[in-house]
Order: sequence, then C-alpha cells, then structure tokens
Amino acid sequence: MADMSPNKVPMPEQKPEIRNRNFQEVALGYTEEMAVAEANRCLNCKNPLCVNGCPVQVKIPEFIALVAQGRFEDAYHKIQETSSLPAVCGRVCPQENQCEKYCVRGKKGEPVAIGRLERFVADWYMANGKDKPKKPEPNGKKVAVVGAGPSGLTCAGDLAKLGYDVTVFEAFHTPGGVLVYGIPEFRLPKEIVKQEIEKLKELGVTVACNMVIGKVLSVDELLTEHGFEAVFIGTGAGLPGFLGIEGENLNGVYSANEFLTRINLMKAYRFPEYDTPIYMGKDVIVVGGGNVAMDAARSAKRLGAEHVRIVYRRSEEEMPARREEVHHAKEEGIELCVLSNPLKILGDENGWTVGMECEKMELGEPDSSGRRKPVPVADSAFIMDAQVVIIAIGQSPNPLIKDTTPDLATNERGCILVKDESGQTSKERVFAGGDAVTGAATVILAMGAGKSAAVAIDDLLKK
Repeated sequence: MADMSPNKVPMPEQKPEIRNRNFQEVALGYTEEMAVAEANRCLNCKNPLCVNGCPVQVKIPEFIALVAQGRFEDAYHKIQETSSLPAVCGRVCPQENQCEKYCVRGKKGEPVAIGRLERFVADWYMANGKDKPKKPEPNGKKVAVVGAGPSGLTCAGDLAKLGYDVTVFEAFHTPGGVLVYGIPEFRLPKEIVKQEIEKLKELGVTVACNMVIGKVLSVDELLTEHGFEAVFIGTGAGLPGFLGIEGENLNGVYSANEFLTRINLMKAYRFPEYDTPIYMGKDVIVVGGGNVAMDAARSAKRLGAEHVRIVYRRSEEEMPARREEVHHAKEEGIELCVLSNPLKILGDENGWTVGMECEKMELGEPDSSGRRKPVPVADSAFIMDAQVVIIAIGQSPNPLIKDTTPDLATNERGCILVKDESGQTSKERVFAGGDAVTGAATVILAMGAGKSAAVAIDDLLKK
C-alpha cells in the first residue's frame, strides 16, 4: 500500500553559507532508504499522466515501482529504455513543469519526487552497476550528428541502439554542449556528463571533438564526400544576446555565455591550478531572470563577489527560472532587484565598469506572451555600484551552419526551420532539433527532439 505522506522525502543539501563558497554539488542525493521511502509514495496509477508530461516518455511508475522493491539496477535499465541521460535529467530537468506537474499526489500535497528518484537510480548505477551496454549488430549505415549537446547525444544514442554507425562532431574540445559549458558544476558535475557520454561510446558512438562543422567540413561534404546517409544538427544556441545599451563594451561586462564557459570548460573556478582567472569585482550585477542568470549570479558569488544582484524587469513571480534555482540563489545571498530595467552601464575614464543606471518598472497590461508588460515609472532612475555586469537575456543559434548551408531554411532569429516533430529540415536527409530549432530552451525538450529525429532518420533509411 502506498505511503500517503503529503510531503516529499527531503533532499539533503549543503548549507547555504558553506556552498556559496565552493563549486561542489548543492543537492547531495537520496540514500537507498530515502529513495525507497519516496518511491512508496507513488500510487502506480493505471493512467500515468506523469509519463505524458515527460518529453522522452520515461516509464515513470514502472521504474519507481522497482525502486520501491529495492531493485535499483532494474530501475536503471527501465529508465534507459527511453532516456540516454538519466543522471543529467534527474538534476536539471524542470520536473515541476513536466512529469511532476501531472502527478496525482500533487493534488493534495507534494507530487512524488520523480526527478530525485531518477537521479538516485542513475547515481546508484554509476557506483554499483557492473554490466556494460550491449553493442548492437551494425546495419551498415552511417549517420552524422553535429553537436554533442543533449539533443545530439540523445539522437546518437538512439540511433546507435538501432545499429547505425554514428559519429558526433563537436566544435569544443570536450563533448557535452550546454551540459558542460553552460551549467555550473554545483548543479551538474562534469564527471556525471562524462560518464553518460562514455556509456554512449560503449554503444559504438564515435565522438570527434574540435570539429567545427561549417569550417572544417560542411554539411554538404558530410553527405557527399564522407559517406553519411543522414545528418542531424543539434548545435544549440550559443550566440549571446545583448541589451543594446550604452556601456556594453566596457571592461568588466560579460555575456553569461562567455562567463560560464570560462568557468566550466576553462576551469576558472580552480585558479591558479588552471591559469584561467576571471576578473571579479566586489559588486556584481546580473541582468536577466532565467536559469542562466541564476547560474551566473551564484557562480559570481562563489568566485568571491561580496554583493551580487539580479536585475529583472518583471516581478519575481514571473521569472522564468526554476523555483528551486531562485530559492537556492536567495539562500546563498543573491539579491533580487525585480521591476528594474537597465538603462546604461557606467564606466570610468579608463574604460572600466563602475555601475549601472536603471529605472523602476511597474506591470501594465498583458503582452503577446500573456505576461503583464513592464512599463517604466516616471522619474525613477537610480544607480547601482558594479565592477562586473553579466548579461543573461537569452541566446540564439550561431549562424555558421546557416551561412555555409545555403539550402537550409531558417527564420529571422537564425533558428533552423523544421517541417514537423520529425525534425526534417528543408534540406533532404538533414534533420535538426533542440535549441538550434527552438532557440534557448530546456535540456529535456532538446532530448525529446533528438529522440524524435532518431525515429524519423531510422524510418527514412530503412526504406
């Protein structure tokens, strides 16, 4: 019989005053006893709405039932039937807006902690699992995947399980895409991503790094000269957006993309062991309200900033960041300056940032997104001190693939246009998915796109 406790089993965490000075993982994970207790809260519904809320259709009640029985390895294999990156999803997926949103237990209490259980199962298997993935029989067909982020890795893994010879081409020196260069270590340890990718390699996936498609090779060359019968483009959205205000070229102004990449891929958080210092002032302002803004602000705090503010033009309730990330940021001493809009970044005579001029905002009528539009308050300008300003207002796809593939249709933002959920582009035998199609979105939506494209590619090449 299910445990009818209305509350989730709490997840152990580092204390805020300790974790805001290190890059170790904030959430410490469930013990076996905690996982079994939480799994016993699941009602194992006959019509599991939670599965419908999962973009990769993880068999949620089935794996949770196995956890409740203490069959952790079996639970891992059940998740693996549909998800290639369970340790990643268990940490960074917005479960509150997806699977857990539809959990029946959430009607009279907290939903089952599906994400925490997925993380537990994946971590348990990494520590205790002994069997290796069985490499399938090759079918003699080659597929190229451009980009080793969540959509590309998912597509590659699903195709490899079907016997395809898959090569993933990655521009950086380390595979993982946004999982390694965008998400901080304290939310998603690099070693976790590395182990997930190693499992894909054991399936037969080849990963070729330092391969900038559009420079080293073109999409056309992959198809015509290198024997690939289809190409999947999952290059993400790595081109940062800016505010277009005075002072953005001052010293001490970063895009969040550059800031987080320097910390993650270049290991600036381990300076001086790794000689990649980051200029950091006492006062830091981060502009934006999404997960990237939270990541940048919390990282700045860990790098030694004394006072970190997040400037956002709407209210806290309207911030697109996960509630958990906002909660953690506030616990760690990050100040939220909501209903505030940047006007100008201020500099000294030597070109260094010294502050930011902002104006107060109030919420007016809803705009096209359905959210109330922020409207400036008259004569409300004010100045905040800052030696560093980090712009985290969104990203768009890099134009390199678009510019070197003339018959690949894109929209005005540079996002690749696809015909339907299959990811089929305007170019024959070329598919795309993830942030390269949608613009910056979530890891799990990118994975879902990679999974759909793998099905479509298999359907095409089997004909």
